[in-house]
Amino acid sequence: MARNPDLAAFQHRSALSGRSRKRFDLARIDPSDKPFSSSDKAKDKARVEALADELDTLQDMFYADRRYRMLVVLQGTDGSGKDGTIRGVFGEMSALGVRTVSYRAPNDEERSHDYLWRIHRQMPANGEIVLFNRSHYEDVLVPVVKRFITPEQTLQRYAQINDFERMLVENDTVILKFMLHISKDEQRARLQARLDDPAKRWKFERGDLEVRKQWDDYQTAYAHAIAATGTEWAPWTIVPADSKTHRNLMVATVVKQTLEGLKLRYPPGDPALVDIDVE
Repeated sequence: MARNPDLAAFQHRSALSGRSRKRFDLARIDPSDKPFSSSDKAKDKARVEALADELDTLQDMFYADRRYRMLVVLQGTDGSGKDGTIRGVFGEMSALGVRTVSYRAPNDEERSHDYLWRIHRQMPANGEIVLFNRSHYEDVLVPVVKRFITPEQTLQRYAQINDFERMLVENDTVILKFMLHISKDEQRARLQARLDDPAKRWKFERGDLEVRKQWDDYQTAYAHAIAATGTEWAPWTIVPADSKTHRNLMVATVVKQTLEGLKLRYPPGDPALVDIDVE
């Protein structure tokens, strides 16, 4: 039997604003932990597949209900499994009402606007689920580590992101933020696997090696960002992700619980259609 873990132990929601926050210790969460696992990999994989089917049904109701919008943010270091999570958890969902947005370094047009411009224009519509492969949190990670912005500007961005997400939530957008947490050793193994496999080598960029040299700086930047932006309206869930199966199991479980908590319903049909027989 799978354990019934305390999800709160993997969530952070104490931030009051970008300038008043409780310290968050990312290192206290072991990336190799498997709190949602049954300790049987085959059973866990079967459960992920079953959850993916259940999410397909719930997504159909979500799209028909049209009372809500959902934004799923997937953040993590290179190799943490953002693509794999999208395939494994959301891959069975209908293309109708589900959309994935992947973020890289901003282009010239995006740089000519404020940093949240490209984010806001991709927000979900009524009944839509949007998956972010990386997100606006890149703007409080990369510029911080590379010192493109000052500590004062960083605090300002934390506060702006909190206000932005609060506005979305107050207008019926459900936000789920997942930090896929892997160890440095696991990242090394996954990056090497990309290099060794011709079918995956295209995913590897030489710059990935330079980023890896800044591992500690990025871990600190993540901890600070999570501490500052884990709010009551949009908490962070830290997913121990050294195990790909556990990663998918945990994310799928949280998404399912969230959708079920919305008490979704299909809209009533036209009463005039009840007695019609299609010939």
